[in-house]
Amino acid sequence: MRDPLIAIRNGEKLTLRDEIGLILKLSFPAILAQISSIIMQYIDASMVGHLGANASASIGLVSSSTWLFAGIMTAASMGFSVKVAHKIGAKDDISARNIVKWGLAVTVIFGIVLSFICSIISIFLPGWMGGDISIQKDASRYFLVYALSMPFRELLMVSQGMIQSSGNIRIPSILNVIMCGLDVIFNMIFIPRFGVLGAALGTALAIVIISFIMLYILLVKSEKLSIIGRNDGQNAGLQDFIKTEVPDALKIAIPVAIDNIIMGFAYVAFTRIVSPFGTTSIAANSFSITAESLCYMPGFGIGVAATTIVGQCIGAGRRKTAKRLGWMAVLLGMSIMGLSGVLMWIFAPQMIGLLSPDEEIRTLGTIVLRIEAFAEPFYGASIVAAGVFRGAGETLLSSVLNLFSVWFVRIPLAAFLGSFWGLKGAWIAMATELCVRGILFLVRLLLWNEGKKNK
Repeated sequence: MRDPLIAIRNGEKLTLRDEIGLILKLSFPAILAQISSIIMQYIDASMVGHLGANASASIGLVSSSTWLFAGIMTAASMGFSVKVAHKIGAKDDISARNIVKWGLAVTVIFGIVLSFICSIISIFLPGWMGGDISIQKDASRYFLVYALSMPFRELLMVSQGMIQSSGNIRIPSILNVIMCGLDVIFNMIFIPRFGVLGAALGTALAIVIISFIMLYILLVKSEKLSIIGRNDGQNAGLQDFIKTEVPDALKIAIPVAIDNIIMGFAYVAFTRIVSPFGTTSIAANSFSITAESLCYMPGFGIGVAATTIVGQCIGAGRRKTAKRLGWMAVLLGMSIMGLSGVLMWIFAPQMIGLLSPDEEIRTLGTIVLRIEAFAEPFYGASIVAAGVFRGAGETLLSSVLNLFSVWFVRIPLAAFLGSFWGLKGAWIAMATELCVRGILFLVRLLLWNEGKKNK
């Protein structure tokens, strides 16, 4: 059976069966990795949750900040990963390997700088977030460990992204599952002894181990991207790389970074809105986000597959094929997340119950999860469509759409409704915004200009 990605690069016509098979083949390993990651978070949250509401709230207080900086690191790796997909699609493997070599160096240095900055602010962050004095110490320690692990997180992201861009999603997915298992083992060791700090240490150690394994796969074992033990002749130096590849990578990465910063600050602002509602609301908000993640992670998995597929289609000059496959991926994402939304509404009490023994947290968490369930199909549309546009290297308008929906719909509406109904009102605002965002991305995909080259 022929490989559809090779057929795309060779300019061959794909049958409908080929196209569906390609999307499913690349999506399901990525979905598995995303779900295993959320299961890891479930176990983390459950273990911390049994330490008490304060322990849960201390992590919830800084979680929005960790998402913010994770988004920035993702953007740094995204620019080079998409460029690798374009080069492979154009059958220019030597240039792809050159991007691997210098892209790794640039992104890891960036991770070190970011780690230094975040380590400095870790002591002040819980106070800035408006957290109660009783949870600030644990929150600060948790964020410090996160900050110190940033270079390894960046290394993991860029190595994984490049391997996935080559069309190999299975191996990174397997390694992510292994990382989740390691995290559970380390947390069982560290959390009983160190509490909240132990949760951060367990996750960080798992990331360090898998980041080096992922790097080994990329540099030594990857069929198209390995650079150790391979002689490509005279490769471009750092100066040529900066002139030829970095500008294009920045055109992709900067809008993604802006997008992630916008979303990150929105999460921070949302947490600030929720914080005055009390420790129970902070913990319920944090647990509900973790619980909901199990429903939307399949969308992110399909988005990863869409980025790889569309990226290689664009590199091969097959823009019409890229749009058609993009639509198929979006419809798959909406269908799966629609089903997951139904399941979340039905099993919301059990999902929250796994995370916390506190009855007040369980009751409030169940209510807000059922509110959010109605927005899942539209959230899926925005997630997968964003992956399509990343693969095409067209990330600016996606950032603009996110800016509008989050800051002009979610945040003001959450502040308004939250003043009347507390956490329930804030989550009604979130669900409304996700529906608006999904509609905006569907319209964007419908109007997407396929360009002059249509195959």
